[in-house]
Amino acid sequence: MTENKKSAVIWTAAKAAFPYSVPMIIGYIFLGIAYGIYMKVLGFGVWFPFFMAALIYAGSVEFIVATSLTTIFSPLSVLLVTLMVSGRQVFYSISMLEKYGKQLGKKRWYLISAMSDEAFSLNYMANVPEHLDKGWYYFFVSLYLQVYWVIGAVLGNLSADIVPFSLKGIEFAMTALFIVIFAENWLKEKSHESSLLGLGITLFFLITIGKEHFLIPTLFAIWGVLTLRRTKLESKIIRLTGGNQ
Repeated sequence: MTENKKSAVIWTAAKAAFPYSVPMIIGYIFLGIAYGIYMKVLGFGVWFPFFMAALIYAGSVEFIVATSLTTIFSPLSVLLVTLMVSGRQVFYSISMLEKYGKQLGKKRWYLISAMSDEAFSLNYMANVPEHLDKGWYYFFVSLYLQVYWVIGAVLGNLSADIVPFSLKGIEFAMTALFIVIFAENWLKEKSHESSLLGLGITLFFLITIGKEHFLIPTLFAIWGVLTLRRTKLESKIIRLTGGNQ
């Protein structure tokens, strides 16, 4: 393929992908602005949210990292919380194995790293016209979404000093974010046993160990209990299935 033809293929995919990504602009920009303002309140200049949005690009994880930068350095805690918050990405990745295969070449590495909830939804459901290069189409959809997030983060940080209201107490945004995530999962669950177990284990360690040191043992305990519980459920299903056969 000549350079001119290759450029034409890329440009055509870029133009087609843009309107497909546009519905996500409002959500990404406003959430990015909230993140940028949050970073400003914590005392960080514009380069921090810019590079974090560009290099981490993981929504709620960026809030976690922002908070961790203002507290005692505990990389293990951040790692464990990040794994739990972003664990769903494993299932996204499995669903995209065929679309993000080796046939996409080097583009697949960016697509894998930029697979946010929205990028997964759009690219998984995308009905790419036959005349377009699918790899470049997926690439630009993901790129546009990340650009929206970076722009929002930068705008939020730069505008924090001129917003016409007090930003006192905005640090609660982190707590509110996890409350919303928990509430959404609670509403989607058919059984609340896992959620109640998590709350119970957290409360136990909070009372017995204290708020300064409870996080790591809580995460390990929740992981262990839920893994054991899942193993027992799978064994029970296998026995029932075998019995029916």
